[in-house]
Amino acid sequence: MLEQVLKKILTSRVYDIAVETPLQDAPNLSTRLDHRVVLKREDLQPVFSFKIRGAYNKMAHLSAKARAANVVAASAGNHAQGVALAARKLGIKAHIVMGRNTPNIKVDAVRKLGARVIFEGDTYQQAADHAHELSKRRGYVLVHPYDDLDVIAGQGTVGMEIMNHDPDWDAIFVPVGGGGLIAGISAYVKNLRPRTKIIGVEAEGSACLAAALKAGRRVRLPVDALDVFADGVSVGQVGKLPFAFAKDYVDEVVTATTDEICAAVKDVFDDTRSIAEPSGALAVAGLKNFVSMNPRVSGKRYVAVVSGANVDFDRLRHISERAELGEHREAIFGVAIDEKKGSFRRFCRACGKRAVTEFNYRYSSDDEAHVYVGLQIGTDETRNDVARGLVAAGYQVTDMTDNEAAKLHVRHMVGGRVSGRKPELLYRFEFPERPGALLRFLNGLGSRWNITMFHYRNHGAAWGRVLVGFEAHAEDRSNLTTYLERIGYRYWEETGNPAVELFLR
Repeated sequence: MLEQVLKKILTSRVYDIAVETPLQDAPNLSTRLDHRVVLKREDLQPVFSFKIRGAYNKMAHLSAKARAANVVAASAGNHAQGVALAARKLGIKAHIVMGRNTPNIKVDAVRKLGARVIFEGDTYQQAADHAHELSKRRGYVLVHPYDDLDVIAGQGTVGMEIMNHDPDWDAIFVPVGGGGLIAGISAYVKNLRPRTKIIGVEAEGSACLAAALKAGRRVRLPVDALDVFADGVSVGQVGKLPFAFAKDYVDEVVTATTDEICAAVKDVFDDTRSIAEPSGALAVAGLKNFVSMNPRVSGKRYVAVVSGANVDFDRLRHISERAELGEHREAIFGVAIDEKKGSFRRFCRACGKRAVTEFNYRYSSDDEAHVYVGLQIGTDETRNDVARGLVAAGYQVTDMTDNEAAKLHVRHMVGGRVSGRKPELLYRFEFPERPGALLRFLNGLGSRWNITMFHYRNHGAAWGRVLVGFEAHAEDRSNLTTYLERIGYRYWEETGNPAVELFLR
């Protein structure tokens, strides 16, 4: 089978439609990791994904009779776009089965390319089962996203381009879903240069290749347990043909968490000013984890395949929110502090020179307050070091950095309503964002007025924004305003704001 796929790679038709993508140096990653890191930019393909290679190669080799029968494919989006574009170029009618949770950007792209979209199920497997049924019932030719030699050969041209550019690589990191890409790359590279390591990278919640290699056979992961964040690789069972190649030619498989994938999206952006989709940045996340697992190794030459850039814009908010956590540069803590004047300022002093990334608090009792706080971690410390320092300063600390409920939901729900009997005036502030800005702001507030609510989040913008509640009566407004004027920051009173009245009082 190796000779067959190598011949297919060398005679592939992909360049009728695909482009030879560049290998781009990643200077920031290279400096941080102490290795030369190069990105294979498959996100620059016509459909922003490597999938066009395998889809077109398969369809270009169909007979006239097969083309006339129409094609059908199941896909989370990137393979669908590849099939749709290939069908348009070859004059073939394409039917694409997609899960109902497929990102809109991918659905819209497929429709614009002229393919018919059929929604079925919420997972790839459910969509794939329906595509198989349509193939049998209607006679459509099935274009499988990974379990097909022509598709694997098309994806294998990525490996051919890497080695044509420079054959002297220590390792190539490849994202893995169903396994078509790593099968094609590993077959070509290992035949040409066996000592180059092929390292598969899977999302932690859909590591079907790692499970198969461990078991020595293909295994099916529970559908309801699959991680769908990196939807392009959310596959429950590695393909039969890809596994046959992987068990012989893949050296290792590493996994990455959602937060680590988000951090990798940021890494790709920092070095290329382009935005990879989660599965597109997966290989970079795996490369970083591999390096951290081998701390005594340096100076190697690594390639990471950036496999796609089809990400919905509204997902960027979540990616940005989690990137610092994935880089292990931010820790999230629940901290108990005394409910008294000046307690915020004392706590910030205990945090030292660390940047505060988030601070959520709402008055709830006269004795003790619980603060949700995000702290930036220095390069020479861990979050355990930070927590120990706060405990030594007399605080009760709960580490919530790995708590999904806390990061996804609780951070937006901290506190509750203060009693309507408690006097309160609310103000919104803006101040120039720089290291230590929050502490300077709190020093400016001083301890004359008791704080009943405090919300701050560093969004990486030029301005820090804070919402603060003060225990004060309406007749105190003049004195409080005079006090706030001396701080020197822009502010607006929000007392009586309908949103505040509805949710916070």
